[in-house]
Amino acid sequence: MRTMAVIGTGLIGTSVALAVRRRGVTVFLEDRDPAAARTAAALGAGLARAPGEPAAPVDLVVIAVPPSQVGAVLAEAQERRLAQCYTDVASVKAEPERVALSRAPDPCRYVGGHPLAGRERSGPLAARADLFQGRTWVLTPSRLTSDAAFDRALELVALCDAVPVVMRSQDHDAAVAVTSHVPHLMASLMAARLREGPADLPRLAGQGLRDATRIAGGDSRLWGDILQSNAPAIAGVLRDLHTDLARLVPALDALAGPGGRERDHGMRTLVDLLDRGIDGLAEIPAPRPGATPDDVRVRVAVADRPGALARLLAAVADLGVTADDALVEPAGGAGGEGAGGEGEPGGTDSLDAARFVVRFTVPPPLADRLVTVLGAGGWDAVREQAVRTTEAVREKGVREKGVREKAGRGEAVPKDAGRGEAVRKDAVRGRA
Repeated sequence: MRTMAVIGTGLIGTSVALAVRRRGVTVFLEDRDPAAARTAAALGAGLARAPGEPAAPVDLVVIAVPPSQVGAVLAEAQERRLAQCYTDVASVKAEPERVALSRAPDPCRYVGGHPLAGRERSGPLAARADLFQGRTWVLTPSRLTSDAAFDRALELVALCDAVPVVMRSQDHDAAVAVTSHVPHLMASLMAARLREGPADLPRLAGQGLRDATRIAGGDSRLWGDILQSNAPAIAGVLRDLHTDLARLVPALDALAGPGGRERDHGMRTLVDLLDRGIDGLAEIPAPRPGATPDDVRVRVAVADRPGALARLLAAVADLGVTADDALVEPAGGAGGEGAGGEGEPGGTDSLDAARFVVRFTVPPPLADRLVTVLGAGGWDAVREQAVRTTEAVREKGVREKGVREKAGRGEAVPKDAGRGEAVRKDAVRGRA
């Protein structure tokens, strides 16, 4: 891909432009607000499009506007013959696809897309070239989408260092209703309660509340458009939540009353709901904040002695490594009084002698420094394989079986699929 146009220079559109610009792609920028396009251009995202530019169709147009506007913008861009292929980045897919199939002059040149990345801030000034690195990017080809359009969208995903996942548009919308849209609503409802609390409430606002309400600060008009575009799926999730709340409120009422069978039943109901939440949370991978697929692990054997772990964390702190980068696991050996390093008497510094091991997940250059520094301090530190190795092995096996079957199940396909990988959407064609 040599040329691209981005229509809509907010956070996502400008981030896409910045990502592909650093890979040598010429980008033309459009926005109904000329100041936004000029701001994105000033950031190095591309060239603010003048009337008549570009003279020839670009390779790809990325439509970065609210979901309700995608269809109209796509039709207008195709009428202008602005590009060979078209995609979008809206967080709702079924409605834009429906409009594209019914209104776009050439729907076979369009494939829906949704990069699962964002920030609390909006606008071009919040854009980042690395916003999509290692993040999932859903593609939703319709039954009419051509192979050329699908390949071009895959190439875009690769240029942005994201991981493509192929889904049907309806399946995508049902999933993001649970993972994104309803959580945003819940955050907004919870944040709204803060206006009704006691006067000293802000002094008691801890990190838990900040985590639960962080996304409530998003652009209300944009989110209103997103939520109305996916209203049926969102309403279904809220009905299920309503059922749970209908159990929870009576349980709390019973716990507020005198002891007895009703109170015991209320506690069982409450604990059951909490356990279901724990089970659900376990389904979500918990990567280190800011982790990338290229990160590696450094394994350190640690003795089961008071203060041993604290000394290890202190030893890595000067390198910018914290407890957030660490995972503590039982050691594989039988244990003993030895390992732990840092010159402790009787230390064997071996994995077999350790009571537990700590694995730090860090970027490759930092991993080498970490091993060197810890080794000099007497710790048994070993660099392990890259984090992405197991995933790479899995993907290789899938490729041997056929990537088309993998894409049809909605699983991730290789990041470089847009550059010669035999990835197609045949498994979902005709069923979208």
